[in-house]
Amino acid sequence: MNLQTEILKEHSKRQVVKIAGWIGSDRKRFKQLIELFLNGEPIVSQRSAWTVGYCGEKYPTLITPWLPVMLKKMQEENVHCAVKRNVTRMLQYIEIPRKYLGEVVTVCFNELADPGSPIAVRAYSMYVLAKVAKDEPGIINELRLTIEQMLPHATAGLRACSRKALKQLK
Repeated sequence: MNLQTEILKEHSKRQVVKIAGWIGSDRKRFKQLIELFLNGEPIVSQRSAWTVGYCGEKYPTLITPWLPVMLKKMQEENVHCAVKRNVTRMLQYIEIPRKYLGEVVTVCFNELADPGSPIAVRAYSMYVLAKVAKDEPGIINELRLTIEQMLPHATAGLRACSRKALKQLK
């Protein structure tokens, strides 16, 4: 399979599932996808992000070796919101190694607190932080405060996510 051709062929869930099925748990194939995600043209990086997120959900162990570069990618200037959305979504499904925990927490807090960040990225960041807080209770107060400061200006969907995250913190 020519991965880049398939990614550019069609932007649909059906295509994402097809590509992810081809990749499966194969680390070499996943590496091909990650290379396109990290170094491809903007449209290739954007479209491959969905498949990266999907693979991360199905095969979380594929993600761990690539976590540092994925976090770096999502912090690049002018990166497409699909990259941020799919990296933060995928973080919900993996066991975050302790050595990357600080960076993940920082990135997620920055996204959550940024009113210009897309709603999905903010919601996924909130869920990731609530998940991390189970093992790192030291961030609970900061997370609650950040959520409370965000609420007056939040959309209905983000308020619903906030209630769910706050419930997880109890």
